[in-house]
Formats: sequence, structure tokens, C-alpha cells
Amino acid sequence: MTSRLTRRVVLFAACALVAFAWTPWSAGAQSAAKKPLSYDAYDYWWSIQGTRLSDDGQWLAYALTSQGADGEVVVRNVASGQELRHARGTNPQFTPDGKFVLFTIVPPKADANEAEGEEGAAAAPAGRGRGGAGGNGARNSVGIMALPGGQVTTVEQIGTFRMPAESSTWVAMHKGRAGGNGRGGRGGRGGGRAGGGGRQGAPAAGAPTAGAQAAGAGETASTEKQKDPGTDLIVRNLATGQDVTIPDVVEYEWDRGGNWLVYATSSTDAAKDGVFARHMTDGAVSTLETGRGHYKGLAIDEAGAQVAFLSDRAEYEKPVAPYRLYYWKTGGAQAEELVSATTRGMPEHMVVSDDFAPRFSEDGKRLLLGTAPPPPAPAPEGAKAPLRVDIWNYKDLQLQPMQQVRANQERNRTYRAVVHLGDKRFVQLATPDLPNVNPGDDPNRAIGTSDLPYEQEISWDQTYNDIYLVDLKNGQRRKILEHWGQSASMSPGGKYLLYFDETQGQWFSYRISDGQRSNLTARLDVSFRQEDHDTPDLPGSYGSMGWTANDENVLLYDRYDIWTMRPDGSGARMLTGGEGRKTGTVFRYLRLDPDLDTVPTAGTLLLSATDFRTKAEGFYRLPAAGGAAPEKLIALDKALGNPTKAKHADVVVFTESRFDEFPNLWVSDTNFTSPRKVSDANPQQSEYRWGKAELIDYINADGKTLRAMLIKPDDFDPTKKYPLMVYIYEELTQGLHSYRAPNVGTSINLTRYVSNGYVVLQPDIVYETGFPGESAEKCVIPAVNTVVEMGFIDPKRIGIQGHSWGGYQITHLITRTDMFAAVEAGASVANMISAYGGIRWGTGMSRAFQYEKTQSRIGGTPWDEPLKFIENSPIFWVENVHTPYLTIHNDGDDAVPWYQGIEFFSAMRRLGKEAYMFDYNGEPHGLRNRDNMKHWTVHMDEFFDHFLLGKPLPEWMDKGVPYLERGTRDVSGMFKRQVVAPNAGGGGIN
Repeated sequence: MTSRLTRRVVLFAACALVAFAWTPWSAGAQSAAKKPLSYDAYDYWWSIQGTRLSDDGQWLAYALTSQGADGEVVVRNVASGQELRHARGTNPQFTPDGKFVLFTIVPPKADANEAEGEEGAAAAPAGRGRGGAGGNGARNSVGIMALPGGQVTTVEQIGTFRMPAESSTWVAMHKGRAGGNGRGGRGGRGGGRAGGGGRQGAPAAGAPTAGAQAAGAGETASTEKQKDPGTDLIVRNLATGQDVTIPDVVEYEWDRGGNWLVYATSSTDAAKDGVFARHMTDGAVSTLETGRGHYKGLAIDEAGAQVAFLSDRAEYEKPVAPYRLYYWKTGGAQAEELVSATTRGMPEHMVVSDDFAPRFSEDGKRLLLGTAPPPPAPAPEGAKAPLRVDIWNYKDLQLQPMQQVRANQERNRTYRAVVHLGDKRFVQLATPDLPNVNPGDDPNRAIGTSDLPYEQEISWDQTYNDIYLVDLKNGQRRKILEHWGQSASMSPGGKYLLYFDETQGQWFSYRISDGQRSNLTARLDVSFRQEDHDTPDLPGSYGSMGWTANDENVLLYDRYDIWTMRPDGSGARMLTGGEGRKTGTVFRYLRLDPDLDTVPTAGTLLLSATDFRTKAEGFYRLPAAGGAAPEKLIALDKALGNPTKAKHADVVVFTESRFDEFPNLWVSDTNFTSPRKVSDANPQQSEYRWGKAELIDYINADGKTLRAMLIKPDDFDPTKKYPLMVYIYEELTQGLHSYRAPNVGTSINLTRYVSNGYVVLQPDIVYETGFPGESAEKCVIPAVNTVVEMGFIDPKRIGIQGHSWGGYQITHLITRTDMFAAVEAGASVANMISAYGGIRWGTGMSRAFQYEKTQSRIGGTPWDEPLKFIENSPIFWVENVHTPYLTIHNDGDDAVPWYQGIEFFSAMRRLGKEAYMFDYNGEPHGLRNRDNMKHWTVHMDEFFDHFLLGKPLPEWMDKGVPYLERGTRDVSGMFKRQVVAPNAGGGGIN
């Protein structure tokens, strides 16, 4: 290994000789009346949510929401520009005929906040706000707006509403709290099964509080039987306004055509429990099943001719009653019991799972369900609780913390099974040795996967699976791939499997009829593996675009272009004619019809296009048969959101954005001939100083030309000297046109900094395996020097901030350079040796895989590469730090063990170096609680403003905060202001 001294001499020599390419820009003088962003703007910045087009393309609907003010729903006539609005409306949905738009009306925020205070509720999580659920779902209402007049009828106290997919006559509105989606309780287990998919579900997020990682987490849920009564379901005829109220409903479903409404009830009167079907034409009600019990998992097939559901009615008197699957043909007599624990083919010691809602295949010939071991019986009264002790064994397939995190998932795992409805034949598909089988639309086969042989390996490598084809008729399986790191997909026609081989960097097809494998890409002179991959694991692919009808051709992406070929690899040609690689443009297919599962071979295709160098985006048209270069429809120096098309009209809605331009809505035809802006969510932005983002080139210490994003204030004066704020992670220039609304969070808000007089730099970073810290040096230091040499940066006022991987790189950097006046390095690894053996508490996984295979990029173990682990660990070089250091590392961090933050802070304190550490108790890797975000944002900004803007030393830095006074500083007043309704400021475009 090259010596540390030699490498550092080469590095800093290269930094000193760095050259750069820069194209200056000038900005017009801004009005002196413009003001810098302050915290009182943050909670009142509007976002657009729930954008919808009516099927006929005549109407557009969306909701304006914010953290601090009541929002509204906006309904706009696309042609005339007429706008209809209703206060506090969210989640708009059109009827198929476009004559009505229905939406949820949430309570006033003042009422919701008061309710939360009375209940002692926690603050809303980041990004969730209070615009959707309204804080107290029981007080939500439904608004029914008639078009084109805009008259609104309000129905109070509605938790959820649902309309048939293809009928404009009916809506069902369920009383009660929002969030349940009308699905009712979990049945007789007092908590029920989690995830509904066993291994296929995501592991629980969040880490145990430090010092208590093992205590209490993953404990068995209460098994006390619960059965809550249902609430009223109001069924309204939208044409006549007439209502029918059905009491005690816990769950309900429409068929697509609105001919049948199926609902389950739960009552204090056992005779009223059951599942019923209402025929909407005549109002006749059929009783499918009744009797004391839980009824759930309602399913109706596409044709509205068959119904399935689950119930524990047959054995409800048992402490834990097993569920059974019931089946009914619409218009027939009572439902029949279809599957139970005694059904032929049901594995021994298995029952029907109540945590997987049954569903019909698209053709209605099969019914998919889940099975599981029976739930455990309640513990005997007075039974002694087990000791809280974890016993680790080197033979364990999963580490104890991973077992703990996945305890409910394992306890409640379900296995897929199918009933062939023609002969009512039950077939078990997934089993404990092949836990994941997910049938799709193919009538004959499904793909199954098992990671069981490789569960230990995941700790230091990636996830691997054995991949099988499973016969739906009899459950027989055929192993196709072994020890496989990528997924495999089935063609729409069910004739082929498609998979990417990482070791060869090639795409393969597998013909199901005879097992023939074909290398699709070996004869092509272009790479289909990721060309810029820079971690120690094998690079993946750029993905597949899909298949044409009848599985005739498969379409694949390289870095820039689109290829088409037959499933045996013959007839390969570049559909985009090489224009992508020639011009540095990345072309990707946009599917405007969500119901289309194949790629058309006639007409034209719509493509998105991104200029790899400038980040400009556009939409292009391409003949589906190829043979011509893509035709540009629109291309802008902006980010363009993927368009959504009206179902029956040539109308699309999309967004345009830049750093200084909010992603407002635009409408157009599919040729993008005359796009029109149709929203103006934040007109108040014109009152504030903002900034403009541009790309610059810089040369890193290895002589590679890289890119960086530079953001200057919009009143930028090149003759002045500005403070520079650097934000790093990995490659960030792809976000050149991203709009950053003023907001609080775990990292700095770039817009706030540039508005308050900073220049902001975000350099791309590339890596060399084994030297991640030094790789950051080779990129960040030259990038900063490049900007300093432009002449408008004060070299004594440079700060840098980053979180997680960005935090690690900063902690490493300050052991190598004194160029920064202040740094914040959040959730940073300081000691790669101890971190290698640490746990990601969110998943319970060992962190070893990160160092050997992925982001931490050492490429080996501490015993094989001890010097690399030491050289890349800032803790061993902390004596070189002379920079004021701020960090946030929460004791509930679910990704980076919080003792990493303690190690570095303690070392800094031991050496008498300036350091501050914030720990928000119980918070995970990134802050979730909005009040905590506000508190942290204010303190982080004060830290940088002191060192880089010369503002007074904050008291918390000067005197510290004693434990008994922690958290007593209230910053909420900084975020309050008088609010103007969004439309009062010209929030619409006419």
C-alpha cells in the first residue's frame, strides 16, 4: 500500500495545481425591498399534492397544503381557466364522467393542534404535516363539488370514502377515523399480523433508545380477543343526492362497475355480524354469512361476479379462532366455505391467514390467499414472563438484533396459496423452505425466491436468493438461478424470464418451455452495466423498458439509449439510433397509460430526455418501430416532472422547476406544442431574495474533470466577498434544477443560506475503493479552491455541512485541512473499526457489509486491511483538528450507532478542542419530530452564522446547556406569522 505520507504529498500538490473551467453569469439587480428568508416563512410555504385530471381532460384538481396554515382544494377548468376552491380540501377524486369531484375536508389546524395538545400527541412527522389526516381523523368531512357550477355539499364526520372505478353514480362514505381505509380492526389477536407479507414486508424502522436496545422491543403482542363495533356507512346516489345509511360497517368494497357494494359489519348484537352484498340497481341485500365473529379481507373480481372474504365465525368461541376463506357468486345463495385448516392440500399445522387479504386473478379464474401457522394461544393467567436475555450464537442465521427487529414479521409470516375456482382446488405455493411466491397475471406460473441459504452472508455481503419457477396448478417448482444477487422478472406473456447477470454484466433470457438460456447483449459493443459504479460490489444494470405484445421483443436500457431485440438476442438494434450516446442524452420511456403492460409497436412512444452534462430535461417522440432519431418536443434548462395523461383526452399535466422556480403545474397536449402554466402556489416567493444554481467544472487531485453545483444569491455582486457554505454527500449535480422550499430538517436548507448572503457549493465526489476519506479530500478541497480562485469568496469564511456519509467525509476532512472556519458533521462514523462491528438498529443488521461491499468502500475486513480502516478513521487523527465542530447524533439512530458521535466528541473534549453535540432523545438517524427539527435548525444556523457571518456567540455555545435545563429553549415563536389564504395572494393563474 502506498504510504500515507506519499499519498498526502501527491494529493496536496495536485490541489495546489488545480485548474478550473467557469462560465460567469450576471444577474439583474434585485429590488431593495426583497428580504432574506426568515423562519416565519417556513411553515407557510405551500406544496401541491394529489394532482388529478378528469378522464375527459376538462378539469384539473389538486390540493394546496402547508405546515402552518389551512390549505384548500383547487379545481380548474383546463380550457377556460375558471377556478373553484374549497377550504381545507385534500385528496381530490373525479367521478369517471367528470361531473363531480370529491375530496376530504380536514379540520382547521387550530382545532387539530388543540386536539393534539389535549391528547398529548407527538408533533407531526417530517414531510407528513397535518394537511392530510387533519390531526383528528374522526372530524374529517367529505366535500362533493358539482361541476361546472362548483356547488359543494359537505358530509360531516367521515373517515374514508370510496367510489366504484367505472361508475359515476355512487359513493360510499364511512364514518369514523381516517387512516383505516375502511378496513376495520385486526380481528381476534389484539394487534394481528404485521406487514401481511412475511419476508416480503419491510422491516420495522426506528432504533431502540441507547442503553435499552434489547429491552421491550419485539415483545409478543397481546393476544386478548378484541372486537370493536363498526360505524355508519353512508351510500349516496350522486345524481339524486339520496342516501342510504348502513350501520356497524367495518369494511367495504365496490365492484368496478358500481353494481355491487359488499360490506362487513361488527355489532354488539351477534345476529348483526356478517358480510352482505347490496345490489345497487334495486337495493336488494344478500346475506353472504352471519354470526358472531370478525369479517375482513373483502375482495371482488374484475367482472363483479365473485366475492371472497375471511372470517373466524366458525370457531369464534375459541380463545384464538382460526380464520376460514369464504366464496360467493354474486346473485347466488349464501357464501360457501372454500378453505379451512382441513382443506385438502393445506400443509399440516397451517391455517388461513387473516393478514393477507384474498384477491382474484385478472381473469377471475384463481383466488390468491395466504396461509400461516396458527397464532399462539394466550399465555395462562399468572404465567411468569420470560427473562429478558438475548443469547447470541455464531451458528445463528440472523444476528439477535435482526431477529428482534423481525420478530413480528417472522411471527406473522404468511405463505401464498391459490384456489383454482373452476374445480375449487387448493394449491399451496409458498412454504417455509420457499417463503416468497408472488403470483402475477400469468395463469400458469409464478416466481419464487428464497434467501434462507444465505441469511448469514447478508451481514458482510449483499442479499442473495435462489430463484424458482412455481407451477400454479400443482405447486411444483424448478430452480432457475442459485445464489443470485439480482431479481428476475417474467415476460407479460409468461414465455420467458429476464435477468441481469452481474458477474458477466450481461442480460439473459430463460425460455420457460424448454429451459434455453440466451445471452441477449454479449454481441453488442456497448455496456449494459452501470458505467460509473464506484463501490466494491458488482455493478448492476440500467434496467429494462419492457416487452412488446406476445413476448416478441424485449427492450433494454444502456446508459443513454434504448435497445430492442428478440428473446433469443437476435435482431438487436438501437431503437433510439445512438442519439443518446452521441449527444450525451439519457432517453427513457414514459408510459402514459398505466393499464398498458406491453410496449406498443405502432404509433409513437413518448420519451423523457436528460442531458447528462447540462441536466436540461425534455420530452421526445420516437416511432415505436424505430428507424428514426427521437424528435424533440420540448427541452428546457429545468427539471420536468413525468406527465400524467387524462384517460380519454389528449391532455397531460406535468411540472417545471429550477432552484428558483417552484414546481408548478403545466398542462399541454401530448405534443407539448403550447404548454400553459396553471398554478402559482407560492407567489410570495417574489418578496424574498433567492438564488440561481449553475454548474461549474473542477479538476480533482487525480486530474479528473468533475462537476459541482454553485448557487449564488440572485443579487450576486462578483466584486464582493461572500461566505461559502459547502454541502456534500456523493454526486449531487443531478439535483441542479431541484427546488428547495424553505423548511426545517436535519441538514441545512440551501435556500435559506443563499437567501441570507451565502454562496453554496455542492461538488460531485468520486471514489477509489480502499480510500473513501482520501477520495473526498481529492474532490472537495480542489472544488473549494476552484471557487475561491474565482475571487468572490472570503477564504476565512468557509463552512461545510453534511449528514451520515456526508458527515463522515467532513469529519475525515478536518483531520487533513484547516480550510474550514466551521463544520457540522451529522451522524458521522469516526471509528471504522468499531463501526464495522456495529449494528444498524433499524434493521438489526451488522454494518460489516457497508465496509466490504457498499458505501463505506473499504473493500475488506479490519483483519485483512487494518491500515485502511485506521487511515480512514478520523478518531485516529483527531489531534490534527483545529476547526470548530458541531454534530447531531441521536441516541435512537437506526443506521449509525450513536456511540460513534460520542467517541469523536469525547476525543475532541479530551484534547480541549471546540466541539458541540446534539442528541434528540429517541430520534432516529434523521429527525422526524418537527419541533425537534425547528430547534435543531435554529441552533445549526446560529453556529454557522456566528463563524461565517460574524453574528454574536449564542449562549448555548458560550455557556452550555445543563442537563436540568435541556430542551427548555422554545424557538416556536420564530416560526409564527400572520397567514394569508393561498388564493388571496393570487395563488391561481387565469
